[in-house]
Amino acid sequence: MHPAARTPTPFRAGPTPVPQLRSRRVRSLIDADALRVLHRAARVLLDDLPDLTDRLLAVLREQEPAYRTALENDHAATWQEVCRSLRHSVTSLLDPRGTREAAHRCTWRIGVTRAEQGLPLDALLHAFRLGGSLVWQRLVEETTRSEPEDIRLLVHVATDVWNFVDEHCTLVADAYRQAERQLAWRRENRVRLLAAALLDGTSRIADLPETAERLCLPEHGRYVVVAVAGGRPQDPSAGGSAYWHTGAEVDHGIVVVGDVGDGEADRDPVAALALSTDGPAGRRIGVGSAVTGLAAVGDARRLADLALSICPPEGGTVRLTDHLPEALVVSCPELGATLAERVLGPLLRLEPADRDVLLDTLVAWFACEGSAQRAGERLYCHRNTVLNRLRRCEQLIGRSLARPHDVVEISLALTARRLLRG
Repeated sequence: MHPAARTPTPFRAGPTPVPQLRSRRVRSLIDADALRVLHRAARVLLDDLPDLTDRLLAVLREQEPAYRTALENDHAATWQEVCRSLRHSVTSLLDPRGTREAAHRCTWRIGVTRAEQGLPLDALLHAFRLGGSLVWQRLVEETTRSEPEDIRLLVHVATDVWNFVDEHCTLVADAYRQAERQLAWRRENRVRLLAAALLDGTSRIADLPETAERLCLPEHGRYVVVAVAGGRPQDPSAGGSAYWHTGAEVDHGIVVVGDVGDGEADRDPVAALALSTDGPAGRRIGVGSAVTGLAAVGDARRLADLALSICPPEGGTVRLTDHLPEALVVSCPELGATLAERVLGPLLRLEPADRDVLLDTLVAWFACEGSAQRAGERLYCHRNTVLNRLRRCEQLIGRSLARPHDVVEISLALTARRLLRG
């Protein structure tokens, strides 16, 4: 710890300047004497290290509540830590070069350990400065006791003592902050892993209490998962508690919609989200159905992804409960494609221009709830033209728009073709 003492203003013996050569020799003698005084006092401190440790802990107990707690929790470990740190401080006065690396390692370990234990950094730095003050105070006390006239020489090494304290305060702070960053990363990664397992449906039952605590969500709440592609909403919670998990292409929000039995099971705090239109162009939102308990969030995520898959490419919001026929088709695309071919096959094999006119007419008729008049207005043609096209469609596909069963099949087939042809 202790390099050569710094050179002060050239020494003057009287009103007449002393030659420079003699000034250096006098300074060298002063340095040597100062080191001798420092080493003599330091050796006494080294022999009296337990008492020095007790004195520092007494001050810490009085001035630092964080250390008071540490002492109450594990007095022996705290005492050993402080004793080791003081030992390195004192031995560095005797052999600065030989003990530097060991002193640095000791300080670094203290910074890491205290960060892991959650001791405030301010309290840790205060402890190091108090330790430096106590060492200096004991050096002065011992010199005053044994050789009072040497006190003036001890002043020449005061800067070096405090430089050591500053160096180790910086070191312990660096170690603490680095450990704190690593701990924060581990905590964030743990939260992310727990959330990912929850959304994947692979969470262990034993992990659910920790998951609830870390995600700040009730374990037995009622949940809806929201899947968002193209930019997360500004107010994703829509008035309720939520946790958002960022994915490569899709973000998932786990949204609390009310606890079971609280009389608000039908309340939907994601309504504002589902109706929001202030997001970026092309943003797609899929809102799944509600489930009960964190253990069912994996099912809720699959429902949200299903709703997202129904969203049009240009963007928008789809709430699964409002699009159940589409969800049925998309949930089993093989059957959907089979249905579309079985019902619409003859129509689909027409020439493209003829095919598209007939398909557009069917779609418009369904969208207008079976009104040929309104469908004609949408298609810019007479209602009789619409009726003629519809009759041709019935003839081609062998089904009647007057039979409810056939209407259901045709509607689902049209939905399957729209959703699955991409």
